[in-house]
Amino acid sequence: MAYLLDADVFIRAKNLHYGFDFCPAFWDWLVAAAADGRAVSIEKVGDELAAGDDELATWAAERGGDFFLRPTPDVLAALGTVSRWVTSQQYEPAAVSTFLQVADYYLVAHALARGYDVVTHEVASSSTRRIKIPNVCIGIGIKCVTPFEMLRREHARFVLGAPS
Repeated sequence: MAYLLDADVFIRAKNLHYGFDFCPAFWDWLVAAAADGRAVSIEKVGDELAAGDDELATWAAERGGDFFLRPTPDVLAALGTVSRWVTSQQYEPAAVSTFLQVADYYLVAHALARGYDVVTHEVASSSTRRIKIPNVCIGIGIKCVTPFEMLRREHARFVLGAPS
């Protein structure tokens, strides 16, 4: 199974569950999973993260194109499928316009083109004012999971070593 991570996964990890200062194993696991092709993200997410002025921005900037994948021709073709689905729904025009300009659009297209499961903290919503990643994934047949589901499926373990 291969996973494609949304920006909120990194941001919440840094701010809440897996801070760099107390759970570096999470970040090490991400790097190792990316090296195996099991968990990556996209260039637009990397750009969002790198735009910050914090430890996460530094971490993201150090990852490069092996972690934050660039769009390929098959991904660019999948953008049309995602766009058609979004515009055929009952979302408000402002919601559609916003979605088609942000990383989420490319994230879903990349997952569609390459067969990734999308990893996000977002949950599906019936709102027509904001397009949520899980709604689009459900609509076009992409599996969407939480970071915790991904970690459990992958049997990630962040075990304390000997005290230093």
